Amino acid sequence: MEIFYALLIFMIIAAIVATETNNLLSSVICIGAIGFGASLMFLFLKAPDIAITQIVVEVLGLIILIRATITRDLTFITGDREFFAVVVSVVVIFVIFVVGIVIFETEAFPRFGEPVFAQIADSASERYISQGLNETGAANLVSSVILDYRAYDTLGEVTVLFTCIIGTLVILRYPSRKTLEVSIT
Repeated sequence: MEIFYALLIFMIIAAIVATETNNLLSSVICIGAIGFGASLMFLFLKAPDIAITQIVVEVLGLIILIRATITRDLTFITGDREFFAVVVSVVVIFVIFVVGIVIFETEAFPRFGEPVFAQIADSASERYISQGLNETGAANLVSSVILDYRAYDTLGEVTVLFTCIIGTLVILRYPSRKTLEVSIT
């Protein structure tokens, strides 16, 4: 439970920094940190499919925002600030690495190869395996879970991913020759 409070505080600090900073690129990076924290919370809440969707949406959203930010806000780091930024970045990455090792070494996550749902008596996966063929009529249990038991969830995830990909393609596309000719004349 302490990890939830730590992630919540991390996300609140990132939100405050994102709203209060004057540098657009720093604001976009803080928004990415908020999304990363949300995906970790989903992972700890035993919702890996939503965590994966959150990470994909976050990465594609950051691509769009960074592309838009670079054209509006040009920031250059020179002199002593560059050395300070490198040192701070290395320290932050090291702290995140150490915290990750500590979290994975505790019992927050199961050991590799140990199925968590097999340890729970009335888990949904046990029901899918034991009654999936009778309830859905599908011989392929993966398809029955995706298309029968969790159809609306899958539809929502696919819609979000499709929208993010289309948005990224629209932002990152090359301008056509007609657009370039019109803007030159």
